[in-house]
Amino acid sequence: MDIQIQWFPGHMAKAKRQVQDALKLVDVAIELLDARIPVSSRNPMIDQIVGNKPRLVILNKSDLADPNLTKQWQKQLERPNVKVIAIDTIKGEGIKEVPRMASLLVADQMAKLAAKGRRPRATRCMVLGIPNVGKSSFINRLVGRKATKTGNLPGVTKGQQWIKVAGSLELLDTPGILWPKFEDPEVGFKLAVTGAIKEQVFNFYEVALKLLQWLTEKNPDQIKVRYKLTDLAPDIPTLLQDIGARRGMLMAGGVVDELKAAQLIIKEFREGLLGRYTLDLP
Repeated sequence: MDIQIQWFPGHMAKAKRQVQDALKLVDVAIELLDARIPVSSRNPMIDQIVGNKPRLVILNKSDLADPNLTKQWQKQLERPNVKVIAIDTIKGEGIKEVPRMASLLVADQMAKLAAKGRRPRATRCMVLGIPNVGKSSFINRLVGRKATKTGNLPGVTKGQQWIKVAGSLELLDTPGILWPKFEDPEVGFKLAVTGAIKEQVFNFYEVALKLLQWLTEKNPDQIKVRYKLTDLAPDIPTLLQDIGARRGMLMAGGVVDELKAAQLIIKEFREGLLGRYTLDLP
């Protein structure tokens, strides 16, 4: 299956410059990833862009991912200068850990400033991530309703604002967009099924068939239970038709509307109704 997605090096170069300029003003880079696809949802240039800056990796949408694999990913992604937190922005789980962990990452730096007689200040952070990984929801949940903009600080381009967050944190809102790169068709597939790319740029039917194949290999019983099927058809296109028929997705003459059935599979996967899955393995 070939998902036609373009990568824009010109946009990437501009975003990279914006991020690097803004990074000079912050203490910690917060990198947002989708817990279901921690590798596929990561910009391949992120290490080069962030460099040695302390980093807090957020595995978002952890409520939809396999909890055991999320724990494995947390261990694998942690390094001396990198902390990892799994969160659920919908319920707010893990959010309170963000200010605490960010402060831990810069504790030595702040101690040195204090030793020089500098007054303590909030930890300054910036959120990075590919489009549609949940940055807005994360920022809104982190900031809460009582957000207060602290005004422009020197060196910040017009339009960028510092937002005060509970727990001695300031957030720079918000630099350029970092695009993923789609050299591997598997990455394109994973971004499509998790909702990270626009639905206009991929074929729903083909993506649903590939997803259904993957699900029947991982957890066939869940498919039977969810769609009230006694047995699973031996071939995936027929299985998709069976699901469409069970859900009454019929056109004139009793023909199954395959597009609607495909959209249903992808929608219910994204909502966690078919189970909690992690597509990138540690």
